[in-house]
Amino acid sequence: MLEIRELHVRFLNRDREAVAGVSLSIGNGDVLGLVGESGSGKTVTAMSVAGLLPRKQCDYSGAIFLDGVELLHADREKLRRIQGKDIGVVFQEPQTSMDPLMKIGPQVEEVLRVHTKLSAEERRRMALEAMAAVELPEVEKVYEKYPHQLSGGMLQRAMIAAAVIAKPKLLLLDEPTTALDVTIQAQILELLKKLNRESGISMLFISHNLNVVRKLCGRVAVMQRGALVEEGTANEVFYHPKHPYTQRLIASIPTRNRKEEGR
Repeated sequence: MLEIRELHVRFLNRDREAVAGVSLSIGNGDVLGLVGESGSGKTVTAMSVAGLLPRKQCDYSGAIFLDGVELLHADREKLRRIQGKDIGVVFQEPQTSMDPLMKIGPQVEEVLRVHTKLSAEERRRMALEAMAAVELPEVEKVYEKYPHQLSGGMLQRAMIAAAVIAKPKLLLLDEPTTALDVTIQAQILELLKKLNRESGISMLFISHNLNVVRKLCGRVAVMQRGALVEEGTANEVFYHPKHPYTQRLIASIPTRNRKEEGR
């Protein structure tokens, strides 16, 4: 479904590559966790997949295929047809990702306005359904609210609703739970599991927190300084890490949490 081949990205003002020859694949319905410290290249990899790479500011090479369609070198018109419709994106900070002057409902249905010819009534109906699917309460009221009127957890649910309303093939999630407290974080992870289970949507879940990734992802890839250093099933990477960097990541997780995960 998604295949990344030998992706290289180097920003023009940097000596070191941000992404150094990364190759990854995600099958239909798979959830892949991409883990590494800040600056390891996780987000740049996701930006490349989403068509958000600032091309004039970097040198890049390789190939990215989504169901056989090459994305890395695609023109802007082709990318616009794919963004939102085939690839949904959820960012870390919903407060900065959403338009503060626009009501929640219209933002959730934005993709439908861009990619479909549905009537305003039909878009509203689908937006309410998507908001209910991510377990937002009183969706009719939330539809009419502005971002500042919602909590961080509710905003992130609204962002997920906006990302999945067009039933994309792939959902990119860049640290979507980092800004949330532990309780809300757990609720969002359960919501993502439910979406994957019920809709079969494939996901690339980016995080520096291997313990969070372990709860959601079937496979895990570990990046360090732009390179992919380890990949395997979540259990393989979590319980039998081979690379020293992965071993250090595992060692940084509180022991009690790891024991609970193994139950």
